[in-house]
Amino acid sequence: MLEDRTTAASSATQWPTAYPPGYAVVDVETTGLARDDRIISAAVYRLDARGEVEDHWYTMVNPERDPGPVWIHGLTSEMLEGAPLFGDVAEEFAARLDGRVLVAHNAVFDWQMIAREYARAQCEAPVRQRLCTIALSKELGLPLPNHRLESLAAHFGVVQRRAHHALDDARVLAEAFRPSLRAAAAGGIRLPLLECRPLTEWTDGPAPRIGRQASGGQGGYRPTSWRPSRKRPACPYPNPGRYEDGKPLKQGMRVAFSGDTSVERDLLEDRATEAGLHVATSLSRLTSLLVTNDPDSGTSKVVKARQYGTPVVDEAAFGQLLRDVAPADG
Repeated sequence: MLEDRTTAASSATQWPTAYPPGYAVVDVETTGLARDDRIISAAVYRLDARGEVEDHWYTMVNPERDPGPVWIHGLTSEMLEGAPLFGDVAEEFAARLDGRVLVAHNAVFDWQMIAREYARAQCEAPVRQRLCTIALSKELGLPLPNHRLESLAAHFGVVQRRAHHALDDARVLAEAFRPSLRAAAAGGIRLPLLECRPLTEWTDGPAPRIGRQASGGQGGYRPTSWRPSRKRPACPYPNPGRYEDGKPLKQGMRVAFSGDTSVERDLLEDRATEAGLHVATSLSRLTSLLVTNDPDSGTSKVVKARQYGTPVVDEAAFGQLLRDVAPADG
């Protein structure tokens, strides 16, 4: 069925006019998964509007610190010693992204790593939208056993040669994205595009050079801030109580978030605040709703939500609820 739709899209003369004019399929390898970790290699496949490859680019990057899990990405301190710093490749990287939708597998991670590196370099990446191939596979209803890249690749018959090598991962994703894009076009599916918000500030402590204090991954690396802290205005509405399934949210409701989100957390919280909701940093018996994409996790907020009987919805459902928030009781 999917193959039929893909073939039909490929041969059709019509293409959804709302679809982007081009894509940049990106993969980055990093020293780790934390906010203070660094990019050590990056690859970009540029695709046209229908997913055809235009060109590709790859670079290693000297992270000026321990390279992290070498057993995963294979890049040692010695290999990265002579690699350019991110600031040296920022302009070329930006040229590859300019005017395109950034496509990645778990795109929020790749985008956040890229945004942080550009903030360190005191500039911005020229990309305003991203598309996660995990979200697209869900929209297409692909029968995948899980959402790992190798499962998506196997579904479309794409052969991986060097897993966790940025260039090969980007190639695999580009080859899997093309039939996904065409299937979406054939089915008239709206692409799950999300906003890319650049960071405006970043401060790092002194970082050791490659080869010094490499053991343990600590050295002298001391990040001092992630982004500027923002104090949100107090919610002007009284708390009307808990959210009830099937009913709209109401201004004044206390909303808490737990775990990773596809949309950046600050943006979700901004939208909630603008809608008249009270964004809570912790969960209590007064919390109206918990938003989490992993209700089975053992985070303190999820555990408390179970104890208190607090309603729980995922990010997608919350996004729908935000479209029609009822006014506070007058």
